[in-house]
Amino acid sequence: MRIIAFIWLLIVSGHSSAETPLGSGVDIDVVTQSDDLGRRAAYIEDSAGKLELEDVLEFSDNEWSGSTGKLVNFGYSTSAYWFKLELVNRQDVAQKRILEVGYSVLDYLSVYVMRGGEQVDAFFLGDKLHFSERPISNRNFLIPLELGEGGRLTVILRVKTNSAVQLPLSLWSVERFYETDQLKLIFHGIYFGIALVMMIYNLFVFIAVSEKTYLYYVIYIAFMALFLASLNSFTFQYLWPDATWWNDQSIVLFLNGGVIFGALFSLSFLSIHPSSHRLLSYFMSLNIAGGGILMVLSLLLPYNMVIRPTIFLAMAVCIALILLGAYRWYRGDLSARYFTVAWFSLLLGGVILALNKFSVLPQNLFTENATQIGSAIEIILLSLALADRLYQEKRLSIAAQHRALMQERAARVAQESALNVQREANVLLERRVSERTVELEKLNKRLRELSSTDALTGVKNRGSFENAFEKLFVAAARYSRPISLLIIDVDHFKTVNDEYGHQAGDACLKSVADILVKVVSRPQDLVARYGGEEFVILLPDTLEQGALQIAEKVRSLIEVCELNVNGAGINLTVSVGVTTMVPKPSDSRSEMFGLADKALYKAKETGRNKVESAS
Repeated sequence: MRIIAFIWLLIVSGHSSAETPLGSGVDIDVVTQSDDLGRRAAYIEDSAGKLELEDVLEFSDNEWSGSTGKLVNFGYSTSAYWFKLELVNRQDVAQKRILEVGYSVLDYLSVYVMRGGEQVDAFFLGDKLHFSERPISNRNFLIPLELGEGGRLTVILRVKTNSAVQLPLSLWSVERFYETDQLKLIFHGIYFGIALVMMIYNLFVFIAVSEKTYLYYVIYIAFMALFLASLNSFTFQYLWPDATWWNDQSIVLFLNGGVIFGALFSLSFLSIHPSSHRLLSYFMSLNIAGGGILMVLSLLLPYNMVIRPTIFLAMAVCIALILLGAYRWYRGDLSARYFTVAWFSLLLGGVILALNKFSVLPQNLFTENATQIGSAIEIILLSLALADRLYQEKRLSIAAQHRALMQERAARVAQESALNVQREANVLLERRVSERTVELEKLNKRLRELSSTDALTGVKNRGSFENAFEKLFVAAARYSRPISLLIIDVDHFKTVNDEYGHQAGDACLKSVADILVKVVSRPQDLVARYGGEEFVILLPDTLEQGALQIAEKVRSLIEVCELNVNGAGINLTVSVGVTTMVPKPSDSRSEMFGLADKALYKAKETGRNKVESAS
């Protein structure tokens, strides 16, 4: 019961009940990202789809309708819908915000930004347009907004789509959005990493044992991973950003592929054949045929005509497999327990996501990614079910061999020879599995290396620095050895981004990282990106004089380095804070870091492009 209560608290955490009356305007400093701004927007249904912006602006406030539920969801509709949202900045300074439409399968989304009754900006988005046309490169639709001091913006949105008409809106500060989006990307990366590892592992097992159940399992995982990647627009962003027609149809095709191979895997895993389970076998064959027909139709018919029968078929197959697995579990098949819980996890994840979309459950990292969580659990449990069945079959085989030995004492010599052959086969299989396990360990080691490296600059990331700092600090305290810390901050980096763009900023950060790596040459030293334009260098067994020499060398090399970006020469400078300690057991890393940070602050406060020591 405690576990159930914990899961429920996790699901409902972050719920916000704040309400803003329709038409009063949304205070951008009061609204939180957990609020769905869609339900605060007024709307007009354009049944004929012929209204233009000028027509909509002529409507009076009384002609706009308010949302009747917690979520703007009009289902599958052929109408176009117009939405109006008032945003108010009550501060005395201009503020930037990002308006996110968190439903990535909308066909056409037009956004008009009005100030004082005049249009100041317009954006045209949707998965029927090339991905490169989006103002901000992201799997969801992002609209940059800028509100002047004490100003008001009216945002008008037009939605026309073959998918369900939903408009989950969130308003973010720029920094908060990218922080949260990074966490979401890590979450998705973990899921796809699990899927990839399980695919590779079971593909190797299939090659070793040549049993089609493993092949069905691998293909099923591939289809499910591609379906979820398409549903979240990762494939549209990274694989086919210009294939707008295929992007829509691929969602239905991959889901039906998952249904087909999930059913084939289940039939093979549970040993269901027409000779022993005639009705059940025909029922599952009918579902497989239905999935094949829908796969073909997904290439011929519009998305909205195929997605609904596909969802119904997927739900029916999932429920049927849960009931079938529960029955086999009840009949004593121990492997079926993993099988049953696996499919139940997938179904539960889909149900939680659906309840989230209809605002029965709040929006948070768990509920918005419940399908991925359920799918990841299912993938792991099905792999365990395969391993358990292999173990059960091996155990039964050994038991049968033992009975045969007891019954056929006269044929002991022949049986011993057969057992030797069997042992050799088992040794060969175990060796192959061991070899595959070693390969997987190498892949895991590579994945760990990637997770400890900053993707942009190629140096270590903040997490790797924290781990190394802890170990080196403890070692320095234990053996009374000096340790030095440098914090390097790129001066006026925001100006570089504003004048030359973020790509130029990224190139500058890479150049700075390259210089740091060249200067710091000892194997035990560490260069890492701490965050944004800030880098850190750890120098164990280094006195303050040596640390200051390295800091000055870094500062001078960066000062004379001119970076050419798109024909423009960019000169950078850095400020460096340095501290050296021979720590005692009672000292803490945070104290040392704070000293270096104060030195950096002093360097920036007294003119930048200089090195300051904590002493």
